[in-house]
Amino acid sequence: MFTGIITDVGRVTAVSGVADKVFTFQTAYDLSSVDIGASIACGGVCLTVVDKAGGEFSVDVTQETLSVTNLGDWVEGTEVNLERSLKVGDELGGHIVTGHIDCVASIVRFETVEGSIAVNVQVPKKFSHLVAEKGSVTVNGVSLTVNAILDNDSGAEFSINLIPHTQAVTSFRNSRLGDKVNVEFDILARYVARLQSKS
Repeated sequence: MFTGIITDVGRVTAVSGVADKVFTFQTAYDLSSVDIGASIACGGVCLTVVDKAGGEFSVDVTQETLSVTNLGDWVEGTEVNLERSLKVGDELGGHIVTGHIDCVASIVRFETVEGSIAVNVQVPKKFSHLVAEKGSVTVNGVSLTVNAILDNDSGAEFSINLIPHTQAVTSFRNSRLGDKVNVEFDILARYVARLQSKS
């Protein structure tokens, strides 16, 4: 379980494997406090630490995970948002995040507006009912607030703002128009939608 508050921006230092992959990340985390088997959200995806050494940790990524996330686009040098799993008693600064990606979406607007960056994200139609104005959404692991929603033929386009602090401490500092992003919708929205579909 996570909160969507990024605590480090790691960098991919190695990618190996053909179908399944092993990603290695350089991190500022004190890895002496990270156990093998620990969960770390990498770009919003909950992954398991399988090795660590010298300021780097490695994770296994299956072909299934690669097919439903943007991890297949990661190469050596890619910066990735990192968050260690929540401990009982930790501050819940963002919202409840599982690290289970709902869909890969596209950045269709990325525009500087005064000090902030206005971002619009297009999600497929089958997920449009899970977006709520002023609700929470996780994009590449970052907890953000939905400002507005525009339904269209392709699904739904929602807008978010990246304040200067968020730009500075996340991988959004490298984002561009057209980028693919990992989206996880608010877990409460998922359960409400499920209940409504059964009523």
